Amino acid sequence: MATNAISDVYAMGGKPIMALALVAMPIAQLPVEVIGEIVRGGQDVCRAAGIPIAGGHTIDSVEPIYGLVVMGLVHPDRVRRNAGARAGDVLILGKPLGVGVLSAALKKEQLPEAGYRQLIDTTTKLNTPGIALAQLDGVHALTDVTGFGLAGHALELARGAGLTAVIEWSKVPLLDGVEAMAAEGFVTGASGRNWVGYGAEIELADGLPATAQSLLSDPQTSGGLLVSCAAEAVAEVLDVFGAEGFGQATVVGRVEAGRPGLRVEV
Repeated sequence: MATNAISDVYAMGGKPIMALALVAMPIAQLPVEVIGEIVRGGQDVCRAAGIPIAGGHTIDSVEPIYGLVVMGLVHPDRVRRNAGARAGDVLILGKPLGVGVLSAALKKEQLPEAGYRQLIDTTTKLNTPGIALAQLDGVHALTDVTGFGLAGHALELARGAGLTAVIEWSKVPLLDGVEAMAAEGFVTGASGRNWVGYGAEIELADGLPATAQSLLSDPQTSGGLLVSCAAEAVAEVLDVFGAEGFGQATVVGRVEAGRPGLRVEV
């Protein structure tokens, strides 16, 4: 969750400068050593981002809760929002999908070691390219794919611009094994609730795989950046991702004139 919190700053083109920790733990039930590991995990992520945890608040609670309030800086002219996409833009996704599917398998104790490693690696990878992406004139809109899944956040981008977002499903990167896991029923309850909330605004093409809907609405923890950029800026955007170690970043769709909404093609 620490990585997820910091991602909100990167997703607007900001540079994180400090964090406050919010810690609520059931101290009568949870061993102090476990609480210490949770707190150290947040400290490790902040250290990787180059920021201090400057303070915060701790309380006794009936269930464990840990989160960060993160502050960052960005020049007003370089703030990137999820409402600036333009017709003709290309959509680029920075990380593969499937975190929710892996977490569902983990909860049912059906996630192999390789899947667990994937889950940790992707959710703890900071979305650092956001800082450099905001400096590119060709980048018109920026957001991060988190709890609403790729479909939900692409739909937000389309609504904000008053345009139609188009996702080409065959181009969407997926974490290894998640398509098969989704077919076996390893899907979070949040995925279904997401679809109930926004599915009426999404047009699914005939011929999509049976798992596409669940994966489109699959909630991501610290998911990838979703970039809407001019076609001539695609190579530069991918270079930024590559320089920061996001080798799976790829073009996944486009933005067109039309009714605000999302269309998913094969």
